Amino acid sequence: MKTVFVLNGPNLNLLGLREPAIYGAHTLADVEQLCAQAAARNQLALRFHQSNHEGALIDWLHEAGQLQREGQLAGVVLNAAAYTHSSVALMDAIKGAALPVIELHISNVHAREAFRHHSYIAPVAKAVICGLGVQGYSIAIDAVAQVLLAPAA
Repeated sequence: MKTVFVLNGPNLNLLGLREPAIYGAHTLADVEQLCAQAAARNQLALRFHQSNHEGALIDWLHEAGQLQREGQLAGVVLNAAAYTHSSVALMDAIKGAALPVIELHISNVHAREAFRHHSYIAPVAKAVICGLGVQGYSIAIDAVAQVLLAPAA
């Protein structure tokens, strides 16, 4: 069984409390449960993490890269949160590990402040999903299973 990593960046531990008008009322535990259901539906093992520290996210990307080299990784769903707009280090980790990544955002970042319109992750991601609320996580895991793992036509 291949593994899907779902990685969450800074402040996502505050889901349900932080700006519910933007991010909704679901907690990070709710998101993890949603991801577990999507992974099970797609016969994938789930690794779900959140950190407010950039280095921890990089370490998990490196770990995913090792699984990729061993043929055990399905893909990575990355909600880098604010690091999306500032972290060259996350971009380099994705490139360096040659990871199949789907960038994810709960809100539509393009309908928000101008600084949120730029992503260092998007150029190295296979796809970007934004604005679908926490349901975007389930859709991203489905995409990992149905698109990233699909044999080339």
